[in-house]
Amino acid sequence: MARNNDLNGAVLHIRLSPGASSDGFRGWMTDEQGRDVLKISVTAIAENGKANEALIKLLSKTLKHPKTAIEIRSGHTDRNKVLYFDGLAADTLASRLPR
Repeated sequence: MARNNDLNGAVLHIRLSPGASSDGFRGWMTDEQGRDVLKISVTAIAENGKANEALIKLLSKTLKHPKTAIEIRSGHTDRNKVLYFDGLAADTLASRLPR
C-alpha cells in the first residue's frame, strides 16, 4: 500500500474519479511506476476544486483526521494525486484505510 512515512506524517497515492454516482473507496491498483494507489470516487464534479474538497472531506471523516492536516501535494488538476497527512503515522493510516 502506498503509505510512506516522513518525519511528521504519511503520504498516500490516490486515483480520483469525480462525478461518480456515490462517494467511496473503490479498491487498490498498481500504477505504471509500481506504486500502490487507492482508488476513490466522489460525486462532486472536477470544477473549481469541488472534487478535491470532497476527497479531503471523505478522507477526513473516514480516517478521523482533521481536514486542515490533509494536503494535496501534487495532482491538484489531475486524477492522480499525492496526499500528505500531517501528524498521522503510516501504521495508523494503514489501519484506518480499507483493505
